[in-house]
Amino acid sequence: MAFNLFDSKGVPVEQQRYTWRDLVNKPISKLNDDAYTRVRVILMNGIETEAIRFQALATMMNRDLRVSLANIKRSEHHQQTMVNWLIGPDHSPLETTIAYEQVAIEVTASIAQNEPDAYLAQTYRYGLLEDFDHLYRYSAMLDRLEGKDPNNITQSYTDILPGRPTIIQHRAPIDDVRNPYDRATAAPMSKVNALTLVASEFQTHDYYMNIGPLFSDPMARQLYAEIASIEDQHVTQYASLIDPSESLLEKWLLHEAVEAYNYYSCVQYESNPRLKAIWERFLDYELGHFHHVAELFKKYEGRDPAELFPAALPEPIKFESQRDFVRQTLNNEVDLRSKGAQYVNKSQESQESINLRNYMNSEGVPTEIVAAGYIWAPGTELSRRAGVPA
Repeated sequence: MAFNLFDSKGVPVEQQRYTWRDLVNKPISKLNDDAYTRVRVILMNGIETEAIRFQALATMMNRDLRVSLANIKRSEHHQQTMVNWLIGPDHSPLETTIAYEQVAIEVTASIAQNEPDAYLAQTYRYGLLEDFDHLYRYSAMLDRLEGKDPNNITQSYTDILPGRPTIIQHRAPIDDVRNPYDRATAAPMSKVNALTLVASEFQTHDYYMNIGPLFSDPMARQLYAEIASIEDQHVTQYASLIDPSESLLEKWLLHEAVEAYNYYSCVQYESNPRLKAIWERFLDYELGHFHHVAELFKKYEGRDPAELFPAALPEPIKFESQRDFVRQTLNNEVDLRSKGAQYVNKSQESQESINLRNYMNSEGVPTEIVAAGYIWAPGTELSRRAGVPA
């Protein structure tokens, strides 16, 4: 069912209240809950984080909107708290990392297939193959450092195989900057898709930057440092897709639409009734935010929000295995590289990126060292007898 942002006014901002007990719910279980429930939790934490980041920046840029920004940011903060606290202590930091990469793979693959713009879709497939490789590298680290099977987290929805090797993902900044969509002609879903992936990748970058230093194992510390650098490249890649000529209020209204759309997607696919109730509640809250900002948009810009969004947005993000699409993309596009804003064969890669990569890799490459000889199979290396094939 398509989703109409204008069908419901949602819950007014002033009625969005919490108690401390309300904020901190029982966490999900890594063994008993479906992996896609955790995918949704991590995705929505990233969406909320981006909303709060944007509202804080907007507060520094506009005097008239500060009170409205403060009111909605407080609600967004509490939404993020409730969502983020759903990840429980039965997840080690490395297991949560595996889950973050599963989010990147499955959500990006779904978005790439519903993206109407060919250039944007290509960009999403390009980033997808890099996150796919990160999952493989972290899986090797999980097996070797904690003796755990990463499939306990991915639950067979996502392959654990090499993608575009991380060793060759390091690029000069000029080769990460993409051509933006045109705010006047781009499909609304193109705008929603780009901002969804900015939020997801920024969250992943921040998580790795916070978690990486807490490991005592020197190779794990280097591994997080290396992949966090690629996540920063992905933030640049996806953020540069967004038209910089959008007004501040236009961008704010887009943020609220992205939140509502993603919560709507969660509602459609959630199998856990307790979590589904949270998604439904926050969908109503986000619709309240959207309509509050829509009124500001009318007041300060004299424009109709319906100019930006159609009567109904397309089908929701598909929270289901994207294995076949990922395999096809890997088969067809693993040798692509980026040169400036374009995608080229590896033989045409820019010398700037080659020079940067050669220097950074000159004293060893953590993602290569960690995964040397690693092939995922059920169980772990410790549980398989030497010399006996898995």
